[in-house]
Amino acid sequence: MRKTEAQSAGAVQMTASAVLGGLLALGVAMLVLLLGAVAVSNGILKQDVTPRITAFACVLGGFCGGMLTCMRWQARCLPGGLAAGGVCFLLILAVGLLSGDEFSLGLQALTELVGCLCGGAAAGVLCGGGKGKRRRKARKK
Repeated sequence: MRKTEAQSAGAVQMTASAVLGGLLALGVAMLVLLLGAVAVSNGILKQDVTPRITAFACVLGGFCGGMLTCMRWQARCLPGGLAAGGVCFLLILAVGLLSGDEFSLGLQALTELVGCLCGGAAAGVLCGGGKGKRRRKARKK
């Protein structure tokens, strides 16, 4: 296998990992949003907390998707987590465009973007934290 073939195979693996992580992140976010909607409709939570539920769903989804991406793409954990968060945001944006009437990027979309990216970045930092440590050399007296 040539070097360019190995690089293209690596790029395909990285892309597939980011897409799988983004799909898992979307699934987790939708599940959290469903649970939040049930809690609001049953009167357990007030309707004022829906933006917080959305932000929490994006962060938790981005984190779970980022963890999956980091497990599959161990060489670059932080970019992998960020990629999974970005894919999750794009999928949430696509679902919103399909279900909504108009295209508007407001404060809610910014909250979703920041939540997805922060969740993915947290997963990348937590997965890749122990690889860069060096052992200290014994001091000479």
